[in-house]
Amino acid sequence: MIRIAVFASGNGTNAENTIKYFQNSTIAHVVLVLSNNKNAKVLERANNLGVSTVTFNKHDFLTSKSVETLLKDQADFVVLAGFLWRIPIGIIESFPNKIVNIHPALLPKYGGKGMYGAHVHQAVKKNKETESGITIHFVNEKYDDGNIIFQKSFEIPANFSVKDIAEEIHKLEQAHFPVIIEKVLKKII
Repeated sequence: MIRIAVFASGNGTNAENTIKYFQNSTIAHVVLVLSNNKNAKVLERANNLGVSTVTFNKHDFLTSKSVETLLKDQADFVVLAGFLWRIPIGIIESFPNKIVNIHPALLPKYGGKGMYGAHVHQAVKKNKETESGITIHFVNEKYDDGNIIFQKSFEIPANFSVKDIAEEIHKLEQAHFPVIIEKVLKKII
């Protein structure tokens, strides 16, 4: 059984969806949710579903290697579901091609530092893009730069607001993220 650790910084709907998707799986289970935000809603969501949670600060994550050690002990695969910090190279090297992220745009457009959540949707709207979507990719040492695993797009009607774009992105995330994670996991077992 593959043990999945999920990193999230906020609300946690993608983390919750992933936990639920794998609850009865014979391939994998989410065993841990980690957050850099002790007030993140994702922690409550995970606890309600019986998944252990851990919070950490920048020192734990970047300097002490305590998060890296915890992952090596408790996880086989890592999922980033709305996690805003860049992953340290030590964790990336410990989990080669075993860390995936979901990004709310069609990379390589609208990726990089500071491009998350509403910031992405606002930039898409401001630039009058005619399509947007999601990208699921492997994680490397740069923001939103790893090899692309999957993309799904939708056409943006001219009258769509930033909120409308966000809602469509959320639907795509919910429909595809756990399914694509499972496909990746099937290739490594």
